[in-house]
Amino acid sequence: MSSPNWHTRRALLRAMAFVVGVGAIAACGTTSAEPPSRGMGSSTSDYRLGPADQLRITVFNEPGLTGQFVVGSQGTIAYPLVGDIRAAGLTVAEFTESLRTALSQYLRSPSVSVEVANYRPFFILGEVTRPGTYPYAVDLTVLNAVATAGGFSYRANQRRVYIRHASESDEHAYPLTPSTPVLPGDTIRIGERLF
Repeated sequence: MSSPNWHTRRALLRAMAFVVGVGAIAACGTTSAEPPSRGMGSSTSDYRLGPADQLRITVFNEPGLTGQFVVGSQGTIAYPLVGDIRAAGLTVAEFTESLRTALSQYLRSPSVSVEVANYRPFFILGEVTRPGTYPYAVDLTVLNAVATAGGFSYRANQRRVYIRHASESDEHAYPLTPSTPVLPGDTIRIGERLF
């Protein structure tokens, strides 16, 4: 015959198990921290131009000034009439205004439109099947980049990725999630897992 004290303890244990279970379920619903947005997010308006970016420049009613131009290794493009004009480090809007101002010395109220035709490539190395340089696509993620490089090697650490941005000298570690973003010019390194 069980004592009333035993029933009280049993009810208390059930209540504690329920609380722990609810807490565990709530924890499963939380998301892990994502790496911070690094300049592009869902919009390319904050993207900073750099060497190897290809720009499509249109000047209304000026076919000789309309075409595709590549940002050179010095961060400039060679443009008719104005010569070398700096593009690296500027947003598309800032570059458009800079080009419009430069052309104003030769044209009356030039109407200038600039867009990125092709972004500079990204680089991937480490534990992937085909390390190398690949063309960038808008909204690229690390998993897309790995797939482009033939997938993970059997030794790959699939939980962490190391990324060095084009404007930085050091790489930083990020959790490897389906939404970990890649920017043009990034160098991605997939490390080796520890056994």
